[in-house]
Amino acid sequence: MVRFCVFACFFIATSCAWAQSSSTGSWYIYIGSQHLSKKWNWHNEVQYRNYNAVGDLEQLLLRTGLGYNLTPGNNNLLLGYAYIFSEPYVSGTDLKRSVSEHRIFQQFITRQQFSRFYLQHRYRFEQRFIEDTDFKMRYRYFLSVNLPLTNREMVPKTIYLSAYNEIFINNTSPHYDRNRLYGALGYTINKYLRAEIGFMSQALENRHREQVQVVLFNNVPFLKD
Repeated sequence: MVRFCVFACFFIATSCAWAQSSSTGSWYIYIGSQHLSKKWNWHNEVQYRNYNAVGDLEQLLLRTGLGYNLTPGNNNLLLGYAYIFSEPYVSGTDLKRSVSEHRIFQQFITRQQFSRFYLQHRYRFEQRFIEDTDFKMRYRYFLSVNLPLTNREMVPKTIYLSAYNEIFINNTSPHYDRNRLYGALGYTINKYLRAEIGFMSQALENRHREQVQVVLFNNVPFLKD
């Protein structure tokens, strides 16, 4: 655990220094999912996104939702809401503008395990109400895999590799919105907490963006096991 913490601090410090002198951004993410009962869960999420390491806000995202498991511990249907505050740069200037977005979304998550590979599929449909912009809808497909390295399963004190790809499709032209490709090193702190440090490349319609990501997952249940 100590060796991993030292590595994590070194990785963050190095990444932040690089981000301050390049176009690489930094995303700090918290994702929680708390069991309310054997079938119901509460999703809660905060993402603080920067154009650099810290201090140059790109976007603040707050997301929540209520989910229901169709089978024990799996096949989760969720209805949610998100608020997104963005500060994009005005093209060709150093000036920023503020944009607020309210988003309603529905999603379905299913998980699978093949030997040591932990897979997750997420299908999400979004209805987007963006300030000073027409109403938009978007479809997203997310595929992730976790591979434990120091144990055969994702038990406490396991170092693991994580990767995902997510594609975004608009309901109107241009239909292609973006694609995200991610790779990371993770650590299962205990039964309910794990953390990841990784790098994500985002391909938009006419440009690319890269982000260092620091993620904390919290699954501490409200209902005791």
